[in-house]
Amino acid sequence: MRIALFTETFLPKVDGIVTRLCHTVRHLTARGNSVLIVAPRGAPRRFARARVYGIPGMPLPLYPELKLAAPGPAIGKLLSRFRPDVIHVVNPAVLGLGGLYYSQTMGIPLVASYHTHLPKYLKHYGLGFLEGVLWNLLKLGHNLARVNLCTSTAMMQELSAHGIERVQLWQRGVDTELFHPQAASSEMRARLTAGQPERPLLLYVGRLSAEKEVGRIRVLLEQIPQARLAIVGDGPERGSLEQHFAGYDVVFTGYLQGESLAAAFASADLFVFPSRTETLGLVLLEAMAAGCPVIAPRCGGITDVVDSGRNGFLFDPNSDSDFVQVTQQLLSSVGQRQLFRQQARQEAERWSWSAATQQLEGYYRAVIAAGGAEHRVPYWEILRAELRPALGVLHSTSANGQPRQRPDDPLQWPALAPQRILLGIAVANASR
Repeated sequence: MRIALFTETFLPKVDGIVTRLCHTVRHLTARGNSVLIVAPRGAPRRFARARVYGIPGMPLPLYPELKLAAPGPAIGKLLSRFRPDVIHVVNPAVLGLGGLYYSQTMGIPLVASYHTHLPKYLKHYGLGFLEGVLWNLLKLGHNLARVNLCTSTAMMQELSAHGIERVQLWQRGVDTELFHPQAASSEMRARLTAGQPERPLLLYVGRLSAEKEVGRIRVLLEQIPQARLAIVGDGPERGSLEQHFAGYDVVFTGYLQGESLAAAFASADLFVFPSRTETLGLVLLEAMAAGCPVIAPRCGGITDVVDSGRNGFLFDPNSDSDFVQVTQQLLSSVGQRQLFRQQARQEAERWSWSAATQQLEGYYRAVIAAGGAEHRVPYWEILRAELRPALGVLHSTSANGQPRQRPDDPLQWPALAPQRILLGIAVANASR
């Protein structure tokens, strides 16, 4: 098959979406498929025998790691030369609009996948009033696809409840060779505990951004003063988090990758993850593969990953006291923790990237066999008809206080909206 993959985020960025895409592309090309990746500029020109076409993008002031790349007519010429059998749009937001548009105009079957719970992110950037608008946008874009893939049953249910059709599960995967209990090392534990390896070690791995709610972990250190915390990752909230945890026993490492990341997981006592906006939480599977029991909120895609009372504990997402109680319970019982380590590893061993990619190939073949795009009505006509009323909230005013007229071309609408709306939606389009 010839697969054109549109993604809003790719290398060199580090997050769960990029991890999944890298493993997926490796397995697709190894199985004889030709893959074209359309992504913001900055990635290598080739990755795992796939061509990467970079689109110039603007670093977002709130999140410089993320680039806002707008599609242009060069993409049409690129697709005409590549002749894809299927277009796969990952988290259609800005660059992904190009994939939606050319799927419609060129009659190419479309697959879309949902990895980042954008509507729930908005409130963390002061944009909660746009949640309804964003659901309308997501419904419009995703319903152009012949199949919409989610990485957890919880997200399948939520997308279906908001009118998104043809929803299917794209199973999870994890690298069980890299992430393994044998990766534990005394050197890494000494690093993560600042030279106090005998103390209980809590670990967080992920992006340091508002929607991850990393600051919630401080309540554990307040109630369990003998514990130490290691925070692995980086992001726009790092400076404020360093202030938030000042005076507590916390080590910030920045990003770790490969064997160093595997050693961090395997060397910790518990993996604590407070985020309430996860579509899956790939990092949870990585922790489990390394034999590290998980403490996480009972919401979203996390409930597909963690079997509470068997390989970790789920807590009431709105209760700090419950967060503390389950953490104390598992830290206080060496025997239970060791059992959870074994059972976490057993669960992770069920999910390979090879099987997940073969499942994806099956979806591709099905949409190719069904023919062209789901709807041949011009995409922009659908956008105008469906979203004109909802996007009234984006109407801005001119310098003299008079309302500006919004042009008919939807590509021009963001230019008339307050800048923070576009930035907030784009900032939300990342995951880990």
